[in-house]
Amino acid sequence: MKKKQGKARWLILLVICFMYLITFMDRTNISIAAPYISKEFEFNQVTMGFIFSAFTWAYAIGQVPGGWLGDKFGPRNILTIIVSFWSLMTMVTAHAVGYYSFLIIRFLFGLGEAGAFPTATRAMQLWFAKEERGFVQGLTHAFSRLGAAIVPPLAVSIIALWGWRSLFYIFGAAGIIWSILFFIVYRNIPEEHKWVKREELIHIRGLDEKGNVNKPINLKNNAKVPWKAIFSSSNMWFLMIVWFCWNYANYFFITWLPTYLLEYRHFSIVKMGFLASLPLLAGMVGDLIGGFVSDKVLKKSNSIKLARKIVAIPGLIGAAICLIPAAIVENPLMSVYCLSASAFFLECVNSTTWATAMDVGGEYSGTVSGVMNMAGNIAGALSPIIFGILVQGGSWNLPFYISTGILLVGSSIWAFFLNPNRSVVEKLNLKEKITLKEHVK
Repeated sequence: MKKKQGKARWLILLVICFMYLITFMDRTNISIAAPYISKEFEFNQVTMGFIFSAFTWAYAIGQVPGGWLGDKFGPRNILTIIVSFWSLMTMVTAHAVGYYSFLIIRFLFGLGEAGAFPTATRAMQLWFAKEERGFVQGLTHAFSRLGAAIVPPLAVSIIALWGWRSLFYIFGAAGIIWSILFFIVYRNIPEEHKWVKREELIHIRGLDEKGNVNKPINLKNNAKVPWKAIFSSSNMWFLMIVWFCWNYANYFFITWLPTYLLEYRHFSIVKMGFLASLPLLAGMVGDLIGGFVSDKVLKKSNSIKLARKIVAIPGLIGAAICLIPAAIVENPLMSVYCLSASAFFLECVNSTTWATAMDVGGEYSGTVSGVMNMAGNIAGALSPIIFGILVQGGSWNLPFYISTGILLVGSSIWAFFLNPNRSVVEKLNLKEKITLKEHVK
C-alpha cells in the first residue's frame, strides 16, 4: 500500500498564495482610486501614467536585489520584512499631498514589492517537486489575479463609504497581518518544519542510490551568485525578452483598464467596478489551466521543453489575436469579452514562464526569476506611460495594436529560441554535481 505523501507543502502554498493576492490588491487599488485622485489633485492622464509607472520602475530596479536576498538569506526573513515594508507604504499613500509625493511613495512601494515574486519562487522551488512547479506557479498567480479582480467592486464600495484614502489603510493592514502569519508558519526548507514527514520529503526531494532523502544543493546557500554565467547565457536573455513582451501587454489590465472602461467605453462607476473584474477573473482561470496542462504534459512526455512551449506559444498568439477585436468592436460589452479572452490566453503563459525560471535557475531560481522580472517590469513601466501619451493624443486603439505586435514577437522567441531544458548557469553544472554528491555523502 502506497503511503500518503503528506499535505504540509500545500498548507505552506496556501499561505504564499495569500501573499500573491495581497500584492495585486495593493498594486491595483490605485487604478480604482485614480479618477478620484485625478479630480482632487487636478492630474491629467499623462501625469497619472507617470504615477502608475513610478511603482513599476522601482519594481524593475528591485527585482535582482530582491531575488538575490531571497536566495542568500532565505524566504522566511526576506518576505516578512518586504511585505511589512510595502504594506506600510500602502498606508502612507493616503497621506500624499501632490504629484511628487505620489511619485516618491509609489517608488518606495515598488521597491518593497520587488522581491516578492522572485523570493516566493525560491520558496516554492525548495518545497515542491519539478512536476508540481507549473501548478504551484499557476495557483499562486491565479490568486494574484483574484486579488486584482476583487479590487474593483471592493474598492468602489470602500471609497463610497469612507473615501479613497481609507482604501489604502485597509489594504495595508492586510499585509501586516499576513507578515505575522507567514513568519509563524513558514520555514525555509521542509526539513526544518515539524509538519513535514519522511514520505512527503521523499516526494519533494527523491532518494539517492543508498535510499537516503536527497538534500537541496547549498542548503545555507552561501555560494557566490554566478552573475557572469547568468548574464552571458543566451537563454537568460531569451527569457527576459519573452517576459518583456508579456508584461507590456499585461500592464494595461492592472493600470488603465478601469479608466478605459469609464472614459472610452462610457460605463458607469458601478458597472466598471464589476466589468473590470471580468478580464482578471478570466486571467485567474488561465493561470490555473496553463500550469495544470504544462504539468500534465511533463508527466506524460517527461519533456520540460514540450510541456512549457505547448502552453506558452498558443497563449501568446491567442492573447494577441483577441486584442484586435477588443479595440475596434463598437459594442462595449463585446470589447470587455474580447479583453477577457485576451487576459485568459495571456495568463496561461504566466505560470509556465515562471515555472521555466525555476527550471533554468535551479538553486539560483530567486536571482534568475528576479532578472527575468526586471526585464518584464521595464516593459511594465513603459506601457502605462505610452498608453497615456497615445490616449492624450486622441487614440484609444493604437495602444492595443502595439501590444498585439509585441506579443507576436514574444511568441516567436518562445517558439524558436527559448529552451526550458537549458540551465542559465550551465557553466556551473560540473561544480553543482560535485556539491550535490558532497551533500549526499
